[in-house]
Amino acid sequence: MPAPTAAGEVPADGRPALEIAVTSPAGARVALAHGADRVELCTGLELGGLTPSAALVEAVAAVGLPVHVLVRCRPGDFVHDAEETALMVAEVRSVLASGASGVVVGALTADGGLDTAAVARLAAAAHDAGRPVEVTLHRAIDVSADPVATAALLPGLGLTRVLTSGGAPAAAQGLARLAAMVKAAPGVQVMAGGGVRPADIPALAAAGVAAVHLSAKRRAAPRRGGAWIPLGAAGASAEQDTHFVTDPAVVAEARSMLEQRSTG
Repeated sequence: MPAPTAAGEVPADGRPALEIAVTSPAGARVALAHGADRVELCTGLELGGLTPSAALVEAVAAVGLPVHVLVRCRPGDFVHDAEETALMVAEVRSVLASGASGVVVGALTADGGLDTAAVARLAAAAHDAGRPVEVTLHRAIDVSADPVATAALLPGLGLTRVLTSGGAPAAAQGLARLAAMVKAAPGVQVMAGGGVRPADIPALAAAGVAAVHLSAKRRAAPRRGGAWIPLGAAGASAEQDTHFVTDPAVVAEARSMLEQRSTG
């Protein structure tokens, strides 16, 4: 399998890269304006993220930042059958044809191991694009039976990086494991993500991660002309039944923390 791009998307000044999870062109513009190095694009952020449409990928790629697209065909667990894996292979090809710079993929076995056959297929589909493509293992690693052992498998699978909280509810609680993952997967960038707040960035950088990932999200104000009724969001209130948007203040604060890290 072809090797990942040698340097990946790492800032020239050596500081960790800043990746912002977005769901729209508007979110990507906020990320660009406030100092992000790249974006991860998905839909259904409230479900943990799902594969976006080709049209959405095209619109976000047009903003100008590198766009890494989450390829996840459904919410829930990460154990995928053959039909789901085949669908995600097709989605990898589709989002790359639509202008993505990279893809974010993953799959587990029923016993909590990395589904190396499925991940290898997804990575191979990405590398078949005929141009350098970044391939990230998503946070399936955090619910694997042994995240550090899983990270150790990645250098041989054609992956560029791994997005992880170190197996903790939030990355700031997984610092020791994040550092262990950096050592376990030479040549694969460890990107800290999961409940990251700007104030966490110095400690995450000290753990040796190559990037930090934030959703930097807030709930959009509902725009309703009539009464609210639940439309499939079981248990949701009227206040919760909305979508997320990218908060420029959070992106700017995260960038500031990284700048302080690189000059401190």
